[in-house]
Amino acid sequence: MNHEKFLNLRSQYPNFYYHSLNVTEEKEYYQITYFFSIPLLAEFHPSIKIYKEKIVNQNKDYIDYLAYQIGLVELLSYWKCTCSKNIIIEAGSLTETERQWFLKLYYWGLGEFRYVNGISCEESEWVHIESTGNIKMPNISYEGKGNLVAIGGGKDSAVSLELLKGQDNLCFMINPKSPGIECMEVAGYKDYLKVERVIDPELLRLNQEGYLNGHTPFSALVAFLSYLCAYLTNRKYILLSNEGSANEATVLGTKINHQYSKTYEFEDDFKEYSKNSLGLDIEYFSMLRCLNELQIAMLFSHYKQYHSVFKSCNVGSKSIPWKWCCHCPKCLFVYIILSAFLSTLELTSIFGEDLYEKEELLPTFLELLGYAETKPFECVGTYEEVRFAVSLAIQNGKNGSLLEYYQNHYPLSLEIDYRKSWNEEHHIPDIFLALVKEEVRRYVSTDSRENSK
Repeated sequence: MNHEKFLNLRSQYPNFYYHSLNVTEEKEYYQITYFFSIPLLAEFHPSIKIYKEKIVNQNKDYIDYLAYQIGLVELLSYWKCTCSKNIIIEAGSLTETERQWFLKLYYWGLGEFRYVNGISCEESEWVHIESTGNIKMPNISYEGKGNLVAIGGGKDSAVSLELLKGQDNLCFMINPKSPGIECMEVAGYKDYLKVERVIDPELLRLNQEGYLNGHTPFSALVAFLSYLCAYLTNRKYILLSNEGSANEATVLGTKINHQYSKTYEFEDDFKEYSKNSLGLDIEYFSMLRCLNELQIAMLFSHYKQYHSVFKSCNVGSKSIPWKWCCHCPKCLFVYIILSAFLSTLELTSIFGEDLYEKEELLPTFLELLGYAETKPFECVGTYEEVRFAVSLAIQNGKNGSLLEYYQNHYPLSLEIDYRKSWNEEHHIPDIFLALVKEEVRRYVSTDSRENSK
């Protein structure tokens, strides 16, 4: 596939430079501009704006330091064009422990990128990182309060908003779009911390010209960026909405995972990194890590006020207004997982059509069920959860060509009730864990079959 191109490009362009960054304070926002380059090919100047309405902490040295750290993840979007053998960081310094931390992120965070492009490269050969700058973490006092809640506009962050009602919450969105804003408004919030991330057009030009392209660990960028936002707004907790199901590899028998930077492994790594290298008493964790997709769907099925506004379809996000495309793996997965709890009428009201009747989705259906080489490269649940949801939908009387195919080829999978299981690998503080478990127990015994026919 692209392996020969990979070898040729890293030979032709052996070095990628993270030269510097510039943090400027404007009237309405802070702007971070990065200066990256691939010599003899391109210079890149991506930027990030953080709007100031909610900002209270403004130590410039610390803002500069965290902005530098964010750049260590931001650079991946540009480095991947050529996969240069060397990343030379002139903007700051890294300890050996920090260097090893980023080597791991760069390799496994780009696991899907390597797989899809057919690139074969051992971890030890993937990239060499050299840092020549001298930026250091400043010593500052800090005592944060309240929660910074990342909002995407899907069912997961809506569940977190419901669980956190009544607390001191500040919503946080990167490049906000209508589903996120509307979900936030449904939850009762009018204001949020707005962040705008601007891709350098030069990257888009190189993509069009056929340089290497593919998935990068966006949630790792969210982790570092949210840490800066938590500091600026004086928050103690950063709450994500990543579920335990994200831990399952996309390619069976490997560690390649579309959701790598949403996994517990990354969360655990970032917790350790932030403790040692970011320096503040800020806790980053996923509110829903103890749950699986079935449990999240079960809770969300009862939060009907969000059903007309939430969206998860990445294809549909490119349209205005954002809508469900009804032919991608994400649409089908969300439809399946909700079909265990919502009626067909409710489902078609959300999606606009009955996806179980779309025979052309059979290949995607089989991928989601685990009867193909890989799962779709999307944020979807485990094979077991999908099989359970499909089986529960059949047991509850739903019809459709996809369900008929399942019944004719596979047994119902209801032996383990995934609504009642807990993932014990998480970093959820006890005060938040109690809220999650109480809400699940509230609904898990409810007989949803009558509402699902």
